[in-house]
Amino acid sequence: MAIVATPETPLWLDRLRAPAARYSPGLLLSLVVALAATFIGVHIPVVGGPVAGIVLGAALGGLLRPGEHLRPGLALASKNLLQASIVVLGTGLSLSQVARVGAGSLPVMFGTLTVALTGAWLFGRLLGVHGDARTLIGVGTGICGASAIAATTAVIAAGEVDVAYAIGTIFTFNVAAVLLFPLLGHLLGLSQHAFGLWSGTAINDTSSVVAAAYSYGATAGAYGVVVKLTRSLMIVPIAVALGVWRARREPGRTGRLRLPLRRMFPMFILGFLVAAAANSLGLIPAEAHAGLGALGVFLITVALAGIGLGISPATIRRAGHRPLLLGALLWVAVALTSLGLQALTGTL
Repeated sequence: MAIVATPETPLWLDRLRAPAARYSPGLLLSLVVALAATFIGVHIPVVGGPVAGIVLGAALGGLLRPGEHLRPGLALASKNLLQASIVVLGTGLSLSQVARVGAGSLPVMFGTLTVALTGAWLFGRLLGVHGDARTLIGVGTGICGASAIAATTAVIAAGEVDVAYAIGTIFTFNVAAVLLFPLLGHLLGLSQHAFGLWSGTAINDTSSVVAAAYSYGATAGAYGVVVKLTRSLMIVPIAVALGVWRARREPGRTGRLRLPLRRMFPMFILGFLVAAAANSLGLIPAEAHAGLGALGVFLITVALAGIGLGISPATIRRAGHRPLLLGALLWVAVALTSLGLQALTGTL
């Protein structure tokens, strides 16, 4: 149907109404939950707003069972606002800090990545998990969760069933990490830097890293974000290697090797670096840092509320018991490896 503007309503305003009507219900619900979660986080700092956001969202989602009319807004909150929050958080860092933290995390990051990929191959074979499913679970655990799964799927042309197994598995342990890691960090007596490095190298998805790390503390949050974004860049060489390996294994695919560059290098990482560069150049006033930091954490809380509201038991059930067991083994192995390597490198 064509859009016709009335004399009272400009055409551009009519064109905005359709997307606004589509996204506003889920987005507004996420905002309301985030406000309640922020209130809880202020009065119970050990829980924190982001963790409260995903817990409240999941509880409310279980009661309301959000319909399809809420899905677009929840997706906007859980993905786009999360990416925006990371860019905003970049305004509180300098490029020198980013480079130092990123470089310092490399020994632990390479170790956990090796454990995730080799463990996926070994444990996956022992458990009888199909090749593509175990590859996707391995890269999802070792690199950056659903983003790594999406990029790898485009390269190796994994089937929908394998993708569903991997997404369900990674999603399950993302939620578990948000709830358990801060508690374990306090029990282990980890410093802010140690927890930031641990969460950044051992938790699957960016959203879960940000939620867990900022719940532990602002310093842990900033540290964990940089480590996680450094780790996310590993999807580029890993996806290329998997594409070449698959092309050689299946010669008929050689000429059809496709590398999804936009998925392999998420643009919000570039936005984060630009924000850090602007702060390094003094373009962001020092008095604005506190407000921007609070805004970044609130956007994270909105994103986690959207994720919680969108939790579907069916997603977890689709994973199946063998992929879930594989994901659990890798999750524990990577978490222990990160702590062990931190102890060896003197960063614990």
